[in-house]
Parts: sequence; structure tokens; C-alpha cells
Amino acid sequence: MNNCIAYVNGEYCKAEDAKISIFDRGFLMGDAVYEVSAVIKGCLIDNEPHLDRLFRSLGELNMPSPANRAEIIRIQKEVISRNQLDNGEVYLQITRGSGPRDFLIKEDMQPNLVMFPLFFDPLNADNRGIAVQTLPDIRWLRRDIKTTQLLAQSLARSIAAHHGFDDAWMVDSEGYVTEGSANNAYIVKGDRIFTRYANNEILNGITRRTMFGIIKEMGLTVVEQAFTPREAILADEAFITSAGNWATPVVNIDGEMIGNGQAGAVTLELRRRYITALEQLSSE
Repeated sequence: MNNCIAYVNGEYCKAEDAKISIFDRGFLMGDAVYEVSAVIKGCLIDNEPHLDRLFRSLGELNMPSPANRAEIIRIQKEVISRNQLDNGEVYLQITRGSGPRDFLIKEDMQPNLVMFPLFFDPLNADNRGIAVQTLPDIRWLRRDIKTTQLLAQSLARSIAAHHGFDDAWMVDSEGYVTEGSANNAYIVKGDRIFTRYANNEILNGITRRTMFGIIKEMGLTVVEQAFTPREAILADEAFITSAGNWATPVVNIDGEMIGNGQAGAVTLELRRRYITALEQLSSE
């Protein structure tokens, strides 16, 4: 990671040399938004919807952008080029800027823009499936804004890992699954796929929206309805989606197998079709 080339406020530099003020509000208060766009064969994938969400997040927080849309895309592509990034992701973060440590937001701060690459190959992901632990959702109530306030999610995944699970599914006060630590959650029951409705209680994932189209192409029905962990355990299949993992089977919840404990046919077909669509986009 330290050997990569990062972008900070108009300059490209080695990641180990990148610097932001200790008075930056993103550092002090989590006053920042971010997006992570997938890269396949050196091409940005589904990037426009990510930028739509970025500018929505900025608007919801009344935070100005230090660059317009075209400039951001140009920088993203330059980060890909300078790092010879074939498969992976580009991480983008905008903070409100630096100033005196104060809960009152000043209007004269200059936002900071940071980007860097993440190297991995999601095409080689393991299709055997993951195990998740359900934990109380203790996050704030504006989860539709993609901020860097990720402590609750980080704690949830770490607790799950400590107990031998791969990830966490967070559960609201009424006992319904909201989402994973960094992904949207789904269950399959017959020809219907259930996932929680998109409001302030979850992040409306970009991959989630793309997957809806593929689900319909398969002749299946999307039902935006909350479900309980027990309903998930008794379902035919379960899976998660995200920009980095796409469609990943969930085969175990809280130590109980879903079905026969193997990745389901619907999930694997969704993943296959999604990868095919991405490869076609990257070759255009």
C-alpha cells in the first residue's frame, strides 16, 4: 500500500509521503464522505452512479466539492494509470477541510480531496460462501449518506471475526436485518429475492441497483421488504452484494446452515451474469 501513488489536493505522490493537516475535520470528527469504484482491466466500472451518490452525500451534508465531476473522473483515471491498476478499486474521499477544532461548522474551509488505488482481483473471489454473525445495529440514522464514520461497522466485523465468522449482519431494534458491515443483504425464497427497502436505515448500494436489473432478467422478482435472521436461516439462499464482492453467497448465519450449507444456484448465476456484464463494459 505504501508503494502506491496517491492523489492529495492537486498533487500525486507516494502514499507514504501523503499528508493531511491534523486539524482536518475528517480526521477529527469523521466529517467526510467517500466512494469506492471498481476497476476491471484498467477501466472504471459503474462509476457514474458512484459519483451521483457522492454528490448526493455532499449535498446532504452541505459540503462543497473541491472538484467537479469531470475533474474527479480525470483524477481517477490518472490514479489508475500511474499505478498500472488492472483489477481492483479506486478509493475517493472528500473531507470538509481543516480548521479550529469546533463542533460549529465554519463556512470558509477548503475541502480536501484524496484518492488512492486498492489492489485485488475480485474475479478470483471464493464462491464457497461466507458465514455471518448477527449483531445489534448501533449506527447513526443517516446511513444513506456514505460517510467515513465507520466505527460501528468496523467493530461489528471485528467482533464477528473474533467469533470465527467472516462478516456481520446488523439487526435493528425490531429484530430485522438492515445490512452487512459493508454490503447489502438478501435472501432467496422461491422465485422472489428479498432485500431491505432503501431509506435512511441502509446505504443504497450501487451494485444493489445493478443487481436488480439482472434479477429481473432472470425472471425473478425483487421484494424490498425487511426480513429477520430466522427468516434468512430458513430461506433457500442468502447473499450479499457490494462494489468489491459483487454477489457473494452467505451459507451460515449465527452457526446455522442455510439449506445444505453450500452456495446457492441463484446466487452463483447472479454472480456469473454480473461478471459477464462487467467484462463487457470493460472491453467497450
